[in-house]
Amino acid sequence: MAIILNLETATKNCSVALAIEGKTIACKEIAEQNFSHAEKLHVFIEELLTENNLKFSDLSAIAVSQGPGSYTGLRIGVSSAKGFCYALNIPLIAIDTLQLLAKQIQIEEGIIISMIDARRMEVFTAIYNKNYQQIRNTKAEIIDENSYQEISEKIHLVGDGTEKFKNTLTHEKFIFHSDVIFPSAKEMSGLSFDKYKQNDFVDVAYFEPYYLKDFVLTK
Repeated sequence: MAIILNLETATKNCSVALAIEGKTIACKEIAEQNFSHAEKLHVFIEELLTENNLKFSDLSAIAVSQGPGSYTGLRIGVSSAKGFCYALNIPLIAIDTLQLLAKQIQIEEGIIISMIDARRMEVFTAIYNKNYQQIRNTKAEIIDENSYQEISEKIHLVGDGTEKFKNTLTHEKFIFHSDVIFPSAKEMSGLSFDKYKQNDFVDVAYFEPYYLKDFVLTK
């Protein structure tokens, strides 16, 4: 029986989920403006294990959201996941953050574009079909009124990055899912279990988050 701890810290949402055989059995998360990941992450982990009568030694693997996203948030999540995996001698699984956003909606037609706010008018984006298969490389891009003109089908937009463009992307083909703001560890459970069954693991020692952009220190 595979028990996987899923960690999602790539955005303002600090999210932890426990999954058994790919099904989420419990989740704790909080989204705060000041990024409380360092204070909340380990508290959530310990609470979830205790409330579900589990020990760290019961875990089969740790899954972590790999980015793109917040530099600080990603560092906290990945560092914690690597530390647990090393101490427990269990595998580490990496899950794409933008795919987690896409998984929060179901569509019959069109495509899904996940957008994570990357400051100013820039966003991290990826495009998925209705089966959540990525059909365009992940990018850091600036959106304007001419963006996605080449796409004629319906475009479903998810993520906190979409809010900046409601007055820019005004064509009727754009559908804003304003209730889907942040990726959540709840959506990681099925994806991490699939990778677990395929032994699709990353190297605990050398794995690094997918920042997409270089970290720039600002005042």
